[in-house]
Amino acid sequence: MKTKEAKDFLVQEAIEQAARENIRLSDIEKKMMYFTESDASTCENPVELNDEFEAQYDTPEYEAKISRLLHRAFERLKGEGPQRVRQWNLAIRTLRRGDHYILVLWDTKPPTEHSVRETLRLLGAGMLIAAGIFMVIIFQTKYSFSFDRYRKYLPAPNPRLALVLFVGLFVLVLGGSRLFDRLLLFWAERRAKQGKNFE
Repeated sequence: MKTKEAKDFLVQEAIEQAARENIRLSDIEKKMMYFTESDASTCENPVELNDEFEAQYDTPEYEAKISRLLHRAFERLKGEGPQRVRQWNLAIRTLRRGDHYILVLWDTKPPTEHSVRETLRLLGAGMLIAAGIFMVIIFQTKYSFSFDRYRKYLPAPNPRLALVLFVGLFVLVLGGSRLFDRLLLFWAERRAKQGKNFE
């Protein structure tokens, strides 16, 4: 695979992902994915392109936007089959031989779009746990309830089992959160696709 072919493939997949998500990409945003100072065959006037881009766009915002599109496009390709993933990996390997801006966009970890929601979810879970502990303390104080009389019926606590249960619960909550985000993304893509079909 040649450099131009590799870039064409990655850029086209990013553009297709943007179309699926109803995200508008301007001509400059598309051209900027080809940006490099070391390969005239894929970017003819890099200085002019960069000046034009910086006059109109915020670089960190652009990088976050394209990074998200590239990573979602890769996730979509994983569902389409191993041949498409191999083609993606070959394109990335080809470009790693040079200095290309699209690699910066790909290597940047896309920021989550739901950071506030995730924070609120974790905060809510913490408040529920704290409220539960507080209720147990009040119940024990108000009714002079003591676990001492039941201690002989309860097995001795196993610290390893408690650790496994704690880690298992944490993984379950985290996995549920990730699953919810994936389902939400799938739903949004489906709605965007349906909207496109009605146009």
